[in-house]
Amino acid sequence: MNTDSSCLETRKVYRSFLGKLMRNYLIGLLLTVLVVGSAIVPATLNIATEEYKRLALVLLVSLVSMGAAEWIFFNRHIRSLREGLAPGASLDVLRNAFIQTQRLPLLTVFRILVPHQLSFSIPALLLTAWMLHEGLLTFPGSYILVAALGALLVAGMHAMLDFFLTTAAIRPMLIEFKMLAEKKFRVELDADDHMLLSIRPKFLVSGILIGTLPLLLFSLSAHIRLEQLDGGMFQNYWGWAGLILLIDSAFVYMGARLITQDIERPISQLYDAMNEIKEGRLTKVQNVYSDEFSKLVTGFNMMVNALEMREKESQVMLDSYFVTLAVALDARDPYTAGHSLRVAEYSEKIGRLCGMSPEELAIVRKSALLHDIGKIGIRDTVLLKEGRLTDEEFDQIKAHPELGENILLQIEPKEVMAPLLPGVRSHHERYDGKGYPDGLAGEEIPVLGRIIAVADAYDAMTSDRPYRRGMAPSIALSILDEGRGSQWDPVFAKVFVDHMRKQLPSIPKWGA
Repeated sequence: MNTDSSCLETRKVYRSFLGKLMRNYLIGLLLTVLVVGSAIVPATLNIATEEYKRLALVLLVSLVSMGAAEWIFFNRHIRSLREGLAPGASLDVLRNAFIQTQRLPLLTVFRILVPHQLSFSIPALLLTAWMLHEGLLTFPGSYILVAALGALLVAGMHAMLDFFLTTAAIRPMLIEFKMLAEKKFRVELDADDHMLLSIRPKFLVSGILIGTLPLLLFSLSAHIRLEQLDGGMFQNYWGWAGLILLIDSAFVYMGARLITQDIERPISQLYDAMNEIKEGRLTKVQNVYSDEFSKLVTGFNMMVNALEMREKESQVMLDSYFVTLAVALDARDPYTAGHSLRVAEYSEKIGRLCGMSPEELAIVRKSALLHDIGKIGIRDTVLLKEGRLTDEEFDQIKAHPELGENILLQIEPKEVMAPLLPGVRSHHERYDGKGYPDGLAGEEIPVLGRIIAVADAYDAMTSDRPYRRGMAPSIALSILDEGRGSQWDPVFAKVFVDHMRKQLPSIPKWGA
């Protein structure tokens, strides 16, 4: 039942679309061919009533010829649309129909200027030439060329009108094809990859046509009328008319170009800002406009404000998530309670001292919070053992960096966790290559791993354990200083040691 209802709705949309195209075509035809033609021809030509009837017959025959050609090409142009609406249409057929629908305004211009114009002009010219030859018409033969040029100008105005009318008419069909693709194939058809005509040529050409075609058509009819009235005495007509047309064309072009630039500028800024947002950078647009674009820019900036607020809320929630994981891990052992939080603070301090950006510091902190997450996979009998570990048990402990990496690899979205993985996996690597799990040395070790290794070692040395008391901060710092270049990165260790020594004796001994 739902399928039948959907098909009926689709057919309804298609019938409405065809009706609009037909109506728009007839409106353009009436405004240009009939109204313009019936208004200009009688006012221009000074001929007998019988000759007007013969010209009306020529017009009727030409219109029939034009209608036949129009129907043939119109059916050819909408064939893809009918195929796309067929119940069993594939995704490729739907996509072709979607693209063809976008092309219809340009195809309308082609149809009017080529088959439409030729099928109208050729019969009209041939019939008129025959009637002139037979003496059925008495005006000069040169008027045929003027009429042909006039017909081309009228077709240009008709094409321009139909272009914009068709542009509006195709929108419901584009929406229908997008809905069909989404419903049948879970695919979103996108118009961005198939933009056929940008604003600049559309506005420039339309402005020039609007500004020059009526004036040129008037000049042609005025030429004939003046020639009939003064018997050809006005010899310098086209020099004068040409100058007027040249000045008019220059003003029209300048005006169309200025209007185009005025519209393109805010659109370009909004488009650039949207690309920034796509790359993850929330960028606002300066509102320097005093027309409808001001409302559009204000709305866009309101959207950016909402996204910023949402991102801050998400960031707070994500940070809380990381802290919760770290606290849950530390809760397994009362002696290591707070270890992950302290390591995160020390790691962030090292990064800040080294001039890292806020984005880099956020990654350092999150990676440090989760650096021991792999210990979740270590049995309590091994992890909480108070005595000396056996070699087998120590091997299990040494597996926690890889376990941690594997745990984080299961969390979605993966791109959020990916920057944290190097620190989790490599925080037990040594600068001299004697660490684990990969035995990396020097700068082969990821930066996160080298930073967290210093912070982790300092907190481990200054914290109490079941089998020993935590050592004094000054002693731990001396050990870090001595191990620079062998166990720990010489730069990060030195930065941390120098900073912490400046804080002595205000540094409390953890666990005291």
